Amino acid sequence: AIGTTGRGIGPAYEDKVGRRGIRMVDFMDPQVFRKKVQEQLREVNPLLKDRFGEKPFGAKDVVEEYLGYGEKLVPFIANTSVFLDQEMKAGRSVLFEGAQGTFLDLDHGTYPFVTASNTLAGNACVGSGVGPTRIHGVVGIVKAYTTRVGGGPFPTELQDELGESIRERGKEFGATTGRPRRCGWLDMVLVRDAVRLNGISDLAITKLDVLGGLATLKICVAYEYNGKRLEEVPCSLEVFSKCVPVYEELKGWDEEITYARDLEELPKNAQRYVRRIEELADVPVALVSVGATRNDTMMVYNPCKRG
Repeated sequence: AIGTTGRGIGPAYEDKVGRRGIRMVDFMDPQVFRKKVQEQLREVNPLLKDRFGEKPFGAKDVVEEYLGYGEKLVPFIANTSVFLDQEMKAGRSVLFEGAQGTFLDLDHGTYPFVTASNTLAGNACVGSGVGPTRIHGVVGIVKAYTTRVGGGPFPTELQDELGESIRERGKEFGATTGRPRRCGWLDMVLVRDAVRLNGISDLAITKLDVLGGLATLKICVAYEYNGKRLEEVPCSLEVFSKCVPVYEELKGWDEEITYARDLEELPKNAQRYVRRIEELADVPVALVSVGATRNDTMMVYNPCKRG
């Protein structure tokens, strides 16, 4: 299975690409909204009834329900691009937060095991209407190990007790569906690709505490395919699914690290692990989290303060 959440995201994007989607601005004109709903249901209802055996929607009921939502939303509907431009010109800082991982990107991810949209940092510009020259930095969030939800290649996956242990300790269950995430050793081939694709300027390493108590840690530094060493993620899904990880081993740590509020307070082996990620990614580490609360995140430096 591709791994869809079953929440209707794909169909919504199909409507958008098919140029038949209903937009927020349509709430501002009830007649336009009503007309668009009626047009949509003429296409959707036969599909619901004949293919899925579901009860068709009534246009009147849908319009009344959603115009009720619209009454509450209309005061907040604006031209986002204009609003953000005004705020930036007024000297205010703007932080864009992305959702989902790099390799779920529709164009650059492990297609077809991807989501219906672009998840790369560049899409912050497309989605908000802010030009790329206005972006001053990109913080890449990476766990101390690698996870994946749903199907698709996963060279470093741990299909054993250790993988299960990481899942339980890291509470790796999908936020939307509750499905267990697949867990494995940190894949720096993926991280390096993510750095390039997103133009990452700073790294934030999360869940470092989950790896505590392991005598040996492994980091995937390359792949092997048919006797050849690969330094980048292959474009072919068939090749990628047959790649074998090339590991580098580091010593683990037994000490409790949730108390640490500075990198120097971490055990030496934990520090080495962080620094090795930094070296392999060729990007400085700005943030490291050692627990689930806001106070459990240490700031090596502030990535938002740039000259």
